Amino acid sequence: MLLDTYGRVATDLRVSLTDRCNLRCTYCMPEEGLQWLAKPDLLTDDEIVRLIRIAVTDLGVTEVRFTGGEPLLRPGLVGIVERCAALEPRPRMSLTTNGIGLKRTATALKAAGLDRVNVSLDTLRPEVFKTLTRRDRHHDVLDGMAAAREAGLTPVKVNAVLMPGLNEDEAPDLLAWAMEQGYELRFIEQMPLDAQHGWKRDGMITAGDILTSLRTRFTLTPEGTEERGSAPAERWVVDGGPHTVGVIASVTRPFCRACDRTRLTADGQIRTCLFATEETDLRAALRSDAPSASDAAIAELWKKAMWGKKAGSGLDDPSFLQPDRPMSAIGG
Repeated sequence: MLLDTYGRVATDLRVSLTDRCNLRCTYCMPEEGLQWLAKPDLLTDDEIVRLIRIAVTDLGVTEVRFTGGEPLLRPGLVGIVERCAALEPRPRMSLTTNGIGLKRTATALKAAGLDRVNVSLDTLRPEVFKTLTRRDRHHDVLDGMAAAREAGLTPVKVNAVLMPGLNEDEAPDLLAWAMEQGYELRFIEQMPLDAQHGWKRDGMITAGDILTSLRTRFTLTPEGTEERGSAPAERWVVDGGPHTVGVIASVTRPFCRACDRTRLTADGQIRTCLFATEETDLRAALRSDAPSASDAAIAELWKKAMWGKKAGSGLDDPSFLQPDRPMSAIGG
């Protein structure tokens, strides 16, 4: 069990398969890209599967989300999914992707055992997409989402970030389109995880702004009266149902008190939080000839890392420092 000193238990594992990406989103990385990890620094397919097996069979993880960078750039992705689907107990598995390449891989991923996908799409306007991502691939994302839906990787969830002066007016249009297509839309507040460290709280589009915009066209009713628990999205029923929309207010309404996540980077580091400034190296243990390379020893190292998880992200602390590693390196 991955327990911390605040009584939280991590059952949701986020696995970054690569730090590379084929987009250059303005809120993530500079136009020229980043210095990618060298291939020897990356975990191998066998090492990834071994760590997931330890997490699932020894540490109580029940959900695995493959992330990046862009996980579809990982050559061994389908094989990794297939091997993890054979674990006992079988974890629920999902993938967060920008959708480029999903058209050609969705059927294979479903056959391998993937349950569903989250696709990032911030705009319905191809020209705005090109400005936001610095790539002209809007049609590829739409085609990829449709392929995922047809392959049964459902529910297809759409993650959207609204940026001032670019797409901040698109919330109602995005929701209308998502409902028409049968996708589940979730808006995410922009977080301080860009490589440029250009994020500023002042001027960001908040959850309150998003809800105000949506209510110009839709009636939103909170979904149930229960606490959202570890679920990052607060959800609202749209116009009486059956459709819902979610808002992940990681900055203005964080869910740290119920967080159930543990994170594995593409180079084998355990992170207890997206905003952590410390990591625990599992790769060194994996590649050692010492007793520390045993499954039991790695599990203990992982448990020790999670025991030290902080109470919260620290975003509201005046001394908050943005992590040195950007989102593409640590996984979404």
